[in-house]
Amino acid sequence: MAGILEGRVAIVTGAGRGLGREHALELARQGAAVVVNDLGTTLDGAGVSVGPAQEVVEIIRAAGGDAVANGADIADFGQAAELVEQAVSTFGRLDILVNNAGFVRDRMLVNAGEDEWDAVIRVHLKGHFAPLRHASAYWRAESKAGRQPLARVINTSSGAGLQGSIGQAAYSAAKGGIASLTLVAAAELGRYGVAVNAIAPSARTRMTEGPFANAMAAPDGGFDRMDPANVSPVVAWLASADCTISGRVIEVEGGRICLEEGWRHGAVRELDRRWSAAEVGDAVRALVTEGTAPEAVYGA
Repeated sequence: MAGILEGRVAIVTGAGRGLGREHALELARQGAAVVVNDLGTTLDGAGVSVGPAQEVVEIIRAAGGDAVANGADIADFGQAAELVEQAVSTFGRLDILVNNAGFVRDRMLVNAGEDEWDAVIRVHLKGHFAPLRHASAYWRAESKAGRQPLARVINTSSGAGLQGSIGQAAYSAAKGGIASLTLVAAAELGRYGVAVNAIAPSARTRMTEGPFANAMAAPDGGFDRMDPANVSPVVAWLASADCTISGRVIEVEGGRICLEEGWRHGAVRELDRRWSAAEVGDAVRALVTEGTAPEAVYGA
């Protein structure tokens, strides 16, 4: 039986290990040709190796699928353009972009270094922007040429970006930015036939099995809720023609799918004049009382 992505072409970034690896394998099982991108770095972003990406390619090919490896630094604007070009030149088109790559340099805010902050923001936030920018230009050109795409983008946010996570200021800020980028991209790209959504996955990866070892541990038996492969069928559906939603963030953990509500307007107090500083306290306290309390920051 043909998969739900038969004949489609996908790029998956950070696809050599963890969630990205499982996404690439699942998309291939569903019929997509896959550009497997991975820089092959360590957990904190050091080193370069094409080995992890090539290993995934060989698994896909051995199962009868089609894939090629790519070792681009997705946060490098020029290399991100070459990544998109490789998909088009190799497979003749691009239909799906899964932005997944990233690493962590966890640190309490008072101990965080500027270089650590810059590195994490670069790989996650710019590493989403650059491939998305070049893929969007390709899809816009296709649309203007009369070949309206049926394209799908799946970004990767996180509960850290949506509710916050102690010790992960840079990571949380980047992942929150990715959620906002998803909203903007969905609004701008819909006219070109592109749906843009994000996932906020919870799974066992190199980034989570250290700091959250107990929560991420595999059980002795039964359903392994933290297996990263649990997330990938959701990604495959979001990449399919059947997915017509756009601009949403979906939390995925094990067999649980949760639609994130995000920022929304709440209770209001309004005057027909400027507020005095002395009046603001009572008004804001009343608004907080009437509103919904934010979810607790993870680790608090």
